[in-house]
Amino acid sequence: MKTKSVATLFFLMICCPLGGQESDPVIRWATLAPWEFKVTNNIVYKKANGYDCKLDVITPGERSIVRPTLICIHGGGFVAGDKEEASLVGLPYLAKGMNFVNVEYRRAPISLAPAAVEDCRCALRWIYEHASEYGFDVNRLVLRGASAGGHLVLMTGLVTREAGFDNECIDDGIPDPKVAAIINLFGPTDLSALLNAQPPKWYVLRWFGSVPNQAELARQLSPVTYVHKGITPIITIHGDSDQSVPYDQAIRLEEALRRAGVPHQLYTVRGGAHGGFSQEELLKIQDAIFTFLKQSGVL
Repeated sequence: MKTKSVATLFFLMICCPLGGQESDPVIRWATLAPWEFKVTNNIVYKKANGYDCKLDVITPGERSIVRPTLICIHGGGFVAGDKEEASLVGLPYLAKGMNFVNVEYRRAPISLAPAAVEDCRCALRWIYEHASEYGFDVNRLVLRGASAGGHLVLMTGLVTREAGFDNECIDDGIPDPKVAAIINLFGPTDLSALLNAQPPKWYVLRWFGSVPNQAELARQLSPVTYVHKGITPIITIHGDSDQSVPYDQAIRLEEALRRAGVPHQLYTVRGGAHGGFSQEELLKIQDAIFTFLKQSGVL
């Protein structure tokens, strides 16, 4: 069954009984916010191979106010998942007064690599182009993604037009879009290592399919390839017992960022697997993210 839309979820939040509890700041916000939020779902930001690439926009109030904006890209191993699965990711950021943009892209069953990267770059360009319409502060854009989404936010925030992934985007005349920070939750960072692993990681094989020159493509689609001095600050959250995306992927990125002198943080979840962290750990992670965003000048 299709996941409920963001608007429906917010409606349920205010209609479900709260057990007669006294109103506290969190409940007050959760009760009043849905009436203030401006929600637009399924905006088509790009058409490719007969597929409509869509995104949702939520602003915590009137869109005439310019706000920092979180851009969320969902995971799913490049082959599955949809933006609806990440609908509630934006709640902590909306509570901080940020806009929320939830992006969908072509997965492997629709188009093989590098289509997902091309789509996400076009989504970022769409956000720049429509900044005045929705109140996006282009100087305070933040990318956030988990697993394959972590890889995609890294690629979206690190590459430039010269990498060749923007060719399918509308020629909007804007310079290379930049973001203020990247939140990478256990995303692949070196696809060459994953492709050459024994056995190779299944999601890389599925995403690449039968495309030629896979070794070169893996290099071109590896975030570590684009690390250099002056790039966007990055915070990475990764469990050191992750079997799906090995913890070594976070280490590879951290070492490259350190050598380049890029502001960054590696938050290691001791004993953590591929997500599924405890509630206590999730709260610590969110605190670390907000602290990082403050240090990066977003909040």
